[in-house]
Amino acid sequence: MSLIPTLAETAARARTDLRVGLPVVIGGHLTAAVETLTPARLADLRAAGPAVLAITGRRAETLKARAYDGDLARVRLDGDADVPWLRAVADPSGDLMTPMKGPFFTERGGDVTAHRAALGLAKSAQLLPALVMVPVEGAPPGLTTLPAGPLLAQLAAEAALAPVAAARLPLLAAENSRLHIFRPDDGASEHYAVEIGSPPRELPVLARLHSACFTGDVLGSLKCDCGPQLHAALTVMGREGAGVLLYLNQEGRGIGLANKMRAYGLQNQGFDTVEANHRLGFEDDERDFRLGAAMLREMGFSSVRLLTNNPRKVAMMREHGIEVVERVPLIVGRNRFNDDYLTVKAEKSGHLF
Repeated sequence: MSLIPTLAETAARARTDLRVGLPVVIGGHLTAAVETLTPARLADLRAAGPAVLAITGRRAETLKARAYDGDLARVRLDGDADVPWLRAVADPSGDLMTPMKGPFFTERGGDVTAHRAALGLAKSAQLLPALVMVPVEGAPPGLTTLPAGPLLAQLAAEAALAPVAAARLPLLAAENSRLHIFRPDDGASEHYAVEIGSPPRELPVLARLHSACFTGDVLGSLKCDCGPQLHAALTVMGREGAGVLLYLNQEGRGIGLANKMRAYGLQNQGFDTVEANHRLGFEDDERDFRLGAAMLREMGFSSVRLLTNNPRKVAMMREHGIEVVERVPLIVGRNRFNDDYLTVKAEKSGHLF
């Protein structure tokens, strides 16, 4: 029946539930995000059965908790584990002030598909990847329920993008420009393509994959080179009279603006970009660049001259059917505030400067 939500639609609903503090059921486990958990709901969760705190292997490494499951750990919750303690374990902002939060006793053995799916869902909701989980026989009425294995596959799948609207939008860099809006079918944020001029579809187009950066693109932050890269790319395209800038709403390397600010706080404590992401429980880069290839295909392009310093973007384009005939360097915006950040991008993420 077409009125029944698909798995992708149910996952979108579950992301919203977690963000507002409502538990969901994943693979027979009551699941609640620590970031939005209330004391009353924690008490109800613990009354339902033995609870564990699911965290990523990255966060477990920081906490010196044994991650028997490799990419994640299941921390047993003793009777004293309240919401402030859970948030202190989930959020590394106070690690240096209170380094001894353990000892942590972690589970080993058994199926962790539900826990892995829950952590993936929390990441896609741009929440801290830390969840209280309790196995239950039946789902309480009214809660969103998801199967664990199919949810994992859904989270890993490439979202289908549909064009929603496009209109002429004169820019400072190029008056002959159009803005295209694309909407993914998984309920995530819309993404944008700025088309400069009328580039022929049968020729390689000058293109850039640019991830949203509110602090750099809008506020002019000096902590990164995003703003200068955005405006330099548009200027080059305007000068050439043709190009496509793909603006992907994947703030903070895909972890969201709130977590990006948490990472900035950790950087102020002395950690570099990659270390900060790991302490939060994320990977170096959580972005999905497949979206850019899909947008180009939808617009009719099959080959590009890619404006980037990131070899990963070149490889991703080629893996997903877009020919990269040339990598065009885009080296701008270095200053005394972002010099270490750019050095880390080169040394740990392989960017070419």
